[in-house]
Amino acid sequence: MNVDLVRKVDYWLGVPACWLFTLADVLLRPFTCKTGPSPQKFLFMELSEMGSAILAYPTMKALKKKYPEAELFFLIFKKNRASVDILNIIPPENVLVISEKSLFALLVDVLKVIRTMRRKKIDCVFDLELFARVTSLLTYLSGAPIRVGFHKFRMEGLYRGNLHTHKIQYNYQQHISKSFLSLLQVLPYARKDWPAMDKTIPDQDGGRAVYQINESARVQLFKKLQGFFPPLSPKNKLIILNPSAGEIPIRAWPVEKYIELGRRLLEDPQNVLILMGAGVDRLTTDKVYRALNQERCIQFTGQTTFPELMDLFSISDVLITNDSGPAHFASMTPIENFVFFGPETPRLYGPLGPKAHILYSDFPCSPCLTAYNHRNTPCTDSKCLQVISVDEVYELIKPYL
Repeated sequence: MNVDLVRKVDYWLGVPACWLFTLADVLLRPFTCKTGPSPQKFLFMELSEMGSAILAYPTMKALKKKYPEAELFFLIFKKNRASVDILNIIPPENVLVISEKSLFALLVDVLKVIRTMRRKKIDCVFDLELFARVTSLLTYLSGAPIRVGFHKFRMEGLYRGNLHTHKIQYNYQQHISKSFLSLLQVLPYARKDWPAMDKTIPDQDGGRAVYQINESARVQLFKKLQGFFPPLSPKNKLIILNPSAGEIPIRAWPVEKYIELGRRLLEDPQNVLILMGAGVDRLTTDKVYRALNQERCIQFTGQTTFPELMDLFSISDVLITNDSGPAHFASMTPIENFVFFGPETPRLYGPLGPKAHILYSDFPCSPCLTAYNHRNTPCTDSKCLQVISVDEVYELIKPYL
């Protein structure tokens, strides 16, 4: 589905629906079943952002530590499912999906998911979306007695009803992984209708998900790359370029700068560039590929499965990417991860781990893509990204080559 259509549906149908279900909840609350002493079935709900599943991993890990017998579930758009499966913490049969290919398919799958959640008797739902109305509604319709999610309280923000039993104030000055961890703090309360929390959440890296490549996959992928560039050897430095920003193109460093950087990197005969992306990114990567016109530049767009993409990160030396899902997937591997930020801020959405290197100009208008505007900025000229020079990027990368 088109992103703008999703926003319109979420607004024009979501707002009245949230209001009506909030009214129904007030009337039905005296008859609602109460949770038992120790919840056992937990569902995480995050539909649209693949990277958010990676950032929620520390929360899932902490939950399993607190409730060793817990059974975990996850609800996500079908096209984004791979980001949950790669974490290897949610059983495959417990990953619920909704197709977003059309409005009809979405509505059919929503009804199926509601039936499944009720049949599974989910005890607790963690709504990881910030202000989307559809997940607020699905959280309520799950029938779970514990429903934890972000709430605006007295802040200006997107209205999503009053359907969560445990409300967390969204903190736009705290990394989202810490905000996700705060969802666990409220479980001891019967209900939580106030914003204050009980304790701090320290910075930590120990909960970060890690991907391990096996030797046969390493060999197989290397042979696949040699099919595009036969002279490739283990002595080469593999540098991945991801010049597309997916469904939000305003997040992309200019393609012309990727081309100029690529030329600089190819001056070293040991460097091999690999252009990555999904099939829909081909138009962007083809522009880079044709401009570079060098045998040591491999057009690898649309050539990998999701596990192969993770393997590619694992065997490569450097990734240069816009703020998008691949930046978070790469954080699970040993690759040096260079990520452009501008319309969004790394203070909230920066990839985890010591291998992440952030390129951010910190303009006073940034971030202009936020939870408060449904990531829908009127800006069409991202000077915050354009100001990041090729020289600056090259000098930052050079020590790792």
